Amino acid sequence: MMSGMIISNAIAINEGKKTEVDILIQEGRIARIERAGTLSNAERIIDALGMWLLPGVIDDQVHFREPGFMHKAEIATESMAAVAGGVTSFMEMPNTQPQTINKEELEKKFAKAAQVSPANYSFFFGATNKNADEVLSLNDSRVCGVKIFMGSSTGDMLVDNENTLEKIFANCNMLIATHCEDEPTIRSNMELAKERFYGNIPIEQHPLIRSREACILSSQKAIALAKRHNTRLHILHITTAEEAMNFEAGNVEHKRITAEACVHHLWFSDEDYQTLGSKIQCNPAVKTKHDREAIWQALIENRIDIIATDHAPHLLVEKAKPYPQSPSGLPLVQHSLNMMMQKAIEGKVSPEWVVEKMSHAPAKCFKLKERGFIREGYFADLVLFDSNQHYTITPQNILYKCAWSPLEGFAFKGKVMQTFVNGVSVFENDTITGLKAGMALQFNR
Repeated sequence: MMSGMIISNAIAINEGKKTEVDILIQEGRIARIERAGTLSNAERIIDALGMWLLPGVIDDQVHFREPGFMHKAEIATESMAAVAGGVTSFMEMPNTQPQTINKEELEKKFAKAAQVSPANYSFFFGATNKNADEVLSLNDSRVCGVKIFMGSSTGDMLVDNENTLEKIFANCNMLIATHCEDEPTIRSNMELAKERFYGNIPIEQHPLIRSREACILSSQKAIALAKRHNTRLHILHITTAEEAMNFEAGNVEHKRITAEACVHHLWFSDEDYQTLGSKIQCNPAVKTKHDREAIWQALIENRIDIIATDHAPHLLVEKAKPYPQSPSGLPLVQHSLNMMMQKAIEGKVSPEWVVEKMSHAPAKCFKLKERGFIREGYFADLVLFDSNQHYTITPQNILYKCAWSPLEGFAFKGKVMQTFVNGVSVFENDTITGLKAGMALQFNR
């Protein structure tokens, strides 16, 4: 009997193909890949007949709220929600409290994730107007990237000092990820809205206040800086048709400037504010159907490279505040794979395409070491997905600490049946196993 575990009779969706396979997992890695019905006699055999076997989703943008906002979310709770949705690796953002803008706070996050996370992890380091030297001294084999808020943010994380931006873009050797919204434009729009609505601004104004012009101005500035300095730039959560046209088609591995789209901008439009209100309020805002279709088209044409979530939970009582006191952000990491596979099952895209955008492309974009693919020798971050099952989101099966989803009541075709992280089953039979299998991500840079 071989040591380890065999997943047998699975339909592997990997590198643009569907293949019926048996997979042997040993010591956390994929030891062998053979044709279905070939491998047997391991310590555990999982018969995956009829199920899709996917490389785990890699989410390059989440906000898990720890430290500082743990009434909303924690690394433990949100990473459990992640693996329940087939997300095996996450990259978390620095706008916590304290902010992740020095190495001491960065190390605290790594240490906490090592204790509690069933998913693999890395953390962005936040740039400010004052910490450029520390940014430039980071270990680029361990930290996923530098986050620059080139638009509204909390505290002092808005980087608007031109000398600081030039210094970081000119000298940073690692990936820079940007949130692009022009702060003066947003402030001006907000003042006009206050005058027009006498302070009682309806939520439908959110995409007009955080306007397309604000996004376009800021992303164009980031692109110009990157081109001037040959910076490795990754622009997060593209929301407008105009921005989508700013990126070139091609293989993500060969690009210096890449872009991400988020699932909510591919799912909702501004028409949904009428029924969902602040539940879909986010920054940058959900915009028009035209923008949504333009983002889809840019993804299909490989002008936009990655699909992620920008998972950003708040409590419902906070979301219920009148706009603009209601906070921006929505919880999505448990349901992103279902959302995109729903589109694949409906025929808009293929399952192979979803795997490319949610697993392969993030691994290539960030130069992840031995993850993102079903390959011999790679870490066994895997998902069994049954396209014949149905899955309805209810309060009872939501694992976010905030305990709600804008998708409640939606019945998906397809369901995550089991998730493996580093060869360990962390989610099966609709249950988190309680095993903390996550490891710090490593990058080939």
